[in-house]
Amino acid sequence: MTNPILLEKYSFGVGDRFAHQAAAQLRACTQLLNDGISVTPVWNKSYREHAIVGSAPESVRAAAEAAVSKLNWNGPFHIDADHIRLATVDAFIDSSDFYTLDVADTIGHAATSKDLDAFVNRHPELCGTLTIPSIEEPFVNTGSDVRRIAGKYLKAVQEASCLYRHISSQKGEGKFITEVSMDETDSPQTPFELLVILVAICDEKIPAQTIAPKFTGRFNKGVDYVGDIAQFEKEFNEDLAVIRFAVAKYDLPRNLKLSIHSGSDKFSIYEPIRKALSATGAGVHVKTAGTNWLEEVIGLAESGGAGLEMAKEIYRVSLDHIDDLCAPYATVIDIDRSKLPPKEEVRDWSSEDFANAVRHDLKCPDYNPNLRQLLHVGYKVAAKMGERYLEMLDACASVVAKNVTENLYERHLKPLFLEE
Repeated sequence: MTNPILLEKYSFGVGDRFAHQAAAQLRACTQLLNDGISVTPVWNKSYREHAIVGSAPESVRAAAEAAVSKLNWNGPFHIDADHIRLATVDAFIDSSDFYTLDVADTIGHAATSKDLDAFVNRHPELCGTLTIPSIEEPFVNTGSDVRRIAGKYLKAVQEASCLYRHISSQKGEGKFITEVSMDETDSPQTPFELLVILVAICDEKIPAQTIAPKFTGRFNKGVDYVGDIAQFEKEFNEDLAVIRFAVAKYDLPRNLKLSIHSGSDKFSIYEPIRKALSATGAGVHVKTAGTNWLEEVIGLAESGGAGLEMAKEIYRVSLDHIDDLCAPYATVIDIDRSKLPPKEEVRDWSSEDFANAVRHDLKCPDYNPNLRQLLHVGYKVAAKMGERYLEMLDACASVVAKNVTENLYERHLKPLFLEE
């Protein structure tokens, strides 16, 4: 294979639902590069987001390429067909070079007994006592344990293989980056389960460059991590150790790394992640999405006048349709409706009042995570505004862009990748 596309050590997936902030997002990467750290931007947008906004996959590449040209960016960048499935992938073939294969819905679906028997027989090394460097307790599993775990994940890996082959048949091997996503499921994977998944990925000959497991704790959209930080740190480090072990032992890409989905705004786990990366030399992919949209709303509010009125309108309509907006995101948001401000109160807010309530500043007494989460899912309201919303973004472009860049650089990239 000649010059396959390889994902760089550090990469950061950024969403841009309305395709107006690519330059502002890229500017954050240029600022970090000036600090001596290279992070590759990966613009991601799912089929669902395209359907809601009314955009097409090629619009993501067009916006990214325009930003790259505007800022004279000489580094790599990628376009991610986010959470793609066999039924939706074809529209992304021409414009994407990164595919997040979402097979979480297949987790728990039983593979055939023949396939399960074959997997266990093929991998006796997984049975008994298995010592992984940097993990204190060895893994101790019987053949029945391995078969049970394979029974939960093997079918999902086979689904990923089918999807990978479909993309490869059209783009060619080595012409795109593959991520396998297992995060949108109910239960987190243990480090040993991750190892079984990676072994199955190797068997299926999927050249996965990133793997997105489900970690312990809540990764709610647009707000901080909820859970035991010490447990997350232990789990994250053990997952890194499992990947190092699997890459050395099996035919997996040398640059295989962890991917953290819904990684935006998980401020409390950024330090453990940074420490682990520094100690091990590992890479990471962190995926964000909706926070860019929230920074747009903050920018509209800070612009005052018509921009502030539109921000208030988005909140009012979101509050009126809260059930419909929240239903698709029920597993990744936690909104205390009693703490949502009444529409009448918000009507009298100043630009500062609105921005303070939405901006994810944990030190600000006016910050309201319930309001922030409702607005996160309220992007459908702006989508229905159509050109009216886009024209307002253009009218408030400088203030919006400032918020987008500052959010990515100050709150995300610096804490993740720069020593304090």
